[in-house]
Amino acid sequence: MRKAGVPVAKATVVVFVRTIMSITFLILLVPFVLHSDHALVDWMPTSVITIVSVLFVSLPIAAVLLMRTRYPEFWIIGLTNNFSHDFRRNCFIWYKEFKQASFIMGKNPLKVMRAFIESGLSLLCIYATVPMFFLGMNIKFDWLQVMGRMVLLNLVLYFSPTPGGSGVAEAGFVVLFSELLPGGLVGIMAVLWRFTAEYLPFLLGAVVSIRAFGSNVLSMKNLRKGEDQQ
Repeated sequence: MRKAGVPVAKATVVVFVRTIMSITFLILLVPFVLHSDHALVDWMPTSVITIVSVLFVSLPIAAVLLMRTRYPEFWIIGLTNNFSHDFRRNCFIWYKEFKQASFIMGKNPLKVMRAFIESGLSLLCIYATVPMFFLGMNIKFDWLQVMGRMVLLNLVLYFSPTPGGSGVAEAGFVVLFSELLPGGLVGIMAVLWRFTAEYLPFLLGAVVSIRAFGSNVLSMKNLRKGEDQQ
């Protein structure tokens, strides 16, 4: 975005807002997944499912309301008191970006709602590649069940400690879909999903970025030069 002329500060907030929207959209879908996929939560009592659903719906609302107070700052100070200065600094930077993003979303509710819906539909279209593979292999399945499990899996990937969710995505896919696929196909399906949903868009995006901004699009030297000129 810096190459496209967007200041670094605004670009950071824009990317952060988009990520928040995606995570919020998936969190709001969790209650529907828990109540519709009985095979996934048959071990969990209905009352517990309801409590978990209410908590998931309340999380985004509580996060926005907390951003209007100073309580998060006190909590960050207390939780990071025994960590290094760099770690504490990064925590406060993350918090400031999150707070700034929440205020930006509050100033333009209609535009934010439109972006939220479009972001959610974009995610669902990406996840729909898996049921398309089911159809191509003539496997009988429940659309809501497959899409629901894709929602849960991709929500976990946002918090994965590995780059791009590598390893976690494949393992999670095997765990969630092993009972829905014939033996031997779950591994193949996991690879197909990762290639079509992650690696192929990454390659296409790299080609478009290089053609639009040049081969030095990721050069940190040029990025610092642009910041100095500002």
